[in-house]
Amino acid sequence: MALAVVRDLRPDLRLESAEAVAAFEQDLLAEFVLARASAGVLDETIRADVGGVLGLREWFGRPLWEMQPQDLDRYFGRHRRGSAPGTKVRQVAAFAVYFEFLELRHKAAIHAATGTVVESPLDEVNRPRGGTASRLRIPPSADEATRLFSGWRADIEAARKYAPAARNYTAARLTSLIGPRISELCLLRIGDVRWDLGRFGKILFKGKGSVGRGKKERLVPLINGSRDLLEWWVTGPRWEFDDRAEDPMAPLFPPERRYGDGSSRAVTDDGLRSGLAEAVARHLPHQIGQLTPHVLRHFAASDLYRNGMDVVAIQEILGHEWLNTTMIYVHVEQSHVEDAWVRAGQRAAARFGRTR
Repeated sequence: MALAVVRDLRPDLRLESAEAVAAFEQDLLAEFVLARASAGVLDETIRADVGGVLGLREWFGRPLWEMQPQDLDRYFGRHRRGSAPGTKVRQVAAFAVYFEFLELRHKAAIHAATGTVVESPLDEVNRPRGGTASRLRIPPSADEATRLFSGWRADIEAARKYAPAARNYTAARLTSLIGPRISELCLLRIGDVRWDLGRFGKILFKGKGSVGRGKKERLVPLINGSRDLLEWWVTGPRWEFDDRAEDPMAPLFPPERRYGDGSSRAVTDDGLRSGLAEAVARHLPHQIGQLTPHVLRHFAASDLYRNGMDVVAIQEILGHEWLNTTMIYVHVEQSHVEDAWVRAGQRAAARFGRTR
């Protein structure tokens, strides 16, 4: 019996240079992408998984096959400590499948090329626990949102403090239109509104970011009526706070309290939250304690999805790192189950008609 020829998976030479290691890593990642596509994984999911793997590689600073459980302890225990549990769980899923790929297909090759025996640094001790079910929030209906903001806008003129009432309304309405986080609203400056960019103008949001990496930034187009809203605010009520409404460094949403030189500070999230809570109590009392700034962010995503915007575009607007997070936001507007039920009913009716 002739012996079968077995191909040696090991590289001819050990990887001695940084360039050779980088090229080997790139080849492995390309094969990983192809393998996931072959398994039928959606392109959006592959992009999210690869993005997470690349982020881990950037933080680690060395090839991931060298990672030990203690390294992953530091990643989740320090670097990503402030991340939401659901975000960590999705990252774990991406890391787990990537390390499984390295172990199943290239353990021998990596050992031959680098002298390292690759093993997943994930174990039952450091694997983040959690889920996303508790993060499902049901936003108000379009009619409820209209009732809230139309009533709130009518209240502004008669408010005891006109400027803060207009500020709270504008910030909440902007959230319902394009979904910024409340922390991003507090960081906005006049110069962050770029009226001349794109077809509608754009606004620069400084997102949550990561520990040690600063704030993430994204430009969001002033769509869905947000440009008209901000033009009204900047050319009108914003001047009630100080005379710096044309100063690029002045806060877009200031409080009444000022610095010693007369310039305004930046509003705090407590001020915006209390303003929304008061408006909800007046106009949507059944939503007291439920309709928060973050739920308005969910409303924006659902409203954009309902009006035909695709999920990837909504992901970019909201600044989500993971597409699955965006899917949670638009879940309530998805109708594929209802559509499938209607189609099933139509097929059943057609079969019944043919048998008569």
